[in-house]
Amino acid sequence: MPAIADRNSSPFKEMMAVIKSDKSGDTARSNGCCTPQKRRLRSGDAVAKESPVSTPMRLKSPRRRLNSSPNSPANGIKEDFSEKPEKKNWNPRDVEQMRAVKEALHVSTAPSTVVCRENEQKRILEFCKACLEQEKAGSLYVCGCPGTGKSLSMEKVKHQVFDWAKMQEGLQPPEVLAMNCTSLANTSEIFIKILGKHQPNTKAMGSTSHLQHLQNLYSNKQASSSSKMMLIIADELDYLITKDRTVLHDLFMLTTFPFSRCILIGIANSIDLADRFLPRLQSLNCKPMVVTFRAYSKDQILSILQERLLVFPYIVFQQQALELCSRKIAAASGDMRKALCVCRSAMEILEAELRESASNVSLASVEGEFISQQTAALEIFQLQENNTVRIDHMALALSKTFRSPIVDTIQSLPQHQQIILCSAVKFFRGGKKDTTVGELNKSYIDICKSALIPAVGILEFLSMCRVLNDQGLFKLGQSRDDKSKRVTLKVDEADISFALQGVRLFRNCLQ
Repeated sequence: MPAIADRNSSPFKEMMAVIKSDKSGDTARSNGCCTPQKRRLRSGDAVAKESPVSTPMRLKSPRRRLNSSPNSPANGIKEDFSEKPEKKNWNPRDVEQMRAVKEALHVSTAPSTVVCRENEQKRILEFCKACLEQEKAGSLYVCGCPGTGKSLSMEKVKHQVFDWAKMQEGLQPPEVLAMNCTSLANTSEIFIKILGKHQPNTKAMGSTSHLQHLQNLYSNKQASSSSKMMLIIADELDYLITKDRTVLHDLFMLTTFPFSRCILIGIANSIDLADRFLPRLQSLNCKPMVVTFRAYSKDQILSILQERLLVFPYIVFQQQALELCSRKIAAASGDMRKALCVCRSAMEILEAELRESASNVSLASVEGEFISQQTAALEIFQLQENNTVRIDHMALALSKTFRSPIVDTIQSLPQHQQIILCSAVKFFRGGKKDTTVGELNKSYIDICKSALIPAVGILEFLSMCRVLNDQGLFKLGQSRDDKSKRVTLKVDEADISFALQGVRLFRNCLQ
């Protein structure tokens, strides 16, 4: 039978003294009285060697006990809430708050700062500065898809050019003529406006006379030198494209005269407008400089939305809802105007939901239903959660915006027919307009292999292509050999991408 140490024995007293000293030291450390130190091993201690009593239970390290102490903050650091105040949820039942947020997300509301277009703005600004410093005419063409910030950026650059010119010694600020070509009664009226800026009192008969006046003005050194440099910003420039293209050509030709004083900046959606409609300018080495605005990416759309909502001291949208909107819009078109419209639509869906819930609560109170305190507290919590625009509101707004019969048709197709459409989109992205059934079949087999899905045979593949042709998604050409038939997409690639991007297989293929 093992010997038990007596309480009065010296080894027992020494061991208890050590344990008590450890406890007192730990208590002091947990209260923040002293700096925690690493535990030292007592392997050489005489007490550990001589004592027949088993070793006491292993305690937590001082660092862990410091963090778990109720008297000390997490990680030993006090959080400073004064530097980053946390935004509270907004009250969508407040008419003023709802109106302010909707106004901030409206397409016509110009933001205080134009983000994600700094490089494009810098190129345009440098072009204008160079023309003004050298007192030399020039032309620039700004192009890009709708909703990519072209007009908004030009508005900012216009003010920057004017402010910069005022700060320069010996440099006169230019005359600025900004117009939207869709507002012109006829295309030739643009020359009347330009001449009116140079010589307000000039009267001429007919639009041709105004053009001749401008040509004579820019050909005469003495007459031209007396006038200021002029910055002409023509938005929606493709409206000036006529059958003979003379107006558009004559407008850009004004910058080629020896004493021309105009800096022409045209804005349009067509990327190849200068190549298609102004070939003569290229032959004269007068082709305008081109600045292209690419479609917004999902990160850029998210950044712009957050920038617009930054002015409010409350949270309007869940972060996941904004991210969903950004991803869907970027995949479909990259049109920022559409993203703003979707966000406003999601807010209206929240409004309708709150009106419906309020009517249900009032109806329940009229019927005299009893609501317990727990149920009432739960409803209050749910109402607070429902104050923000959630991801389900955004998904519904997106489906309403992009819903079309084509999207419904594509989403209802069998999987292999969807794979064929996906392979066609991927194949045509290289710039090809059509391909053969045989080539499309190879692309289809590659996608099936990558997804570990068994591919169908060539006969069944041909049958599915005919089905897609009957539904108006494909156009199959005529040929004796089935594999040599030409295949063309009859729907927009964006519709196919939007319809299939909810499935991981197709999302990976289409990226």
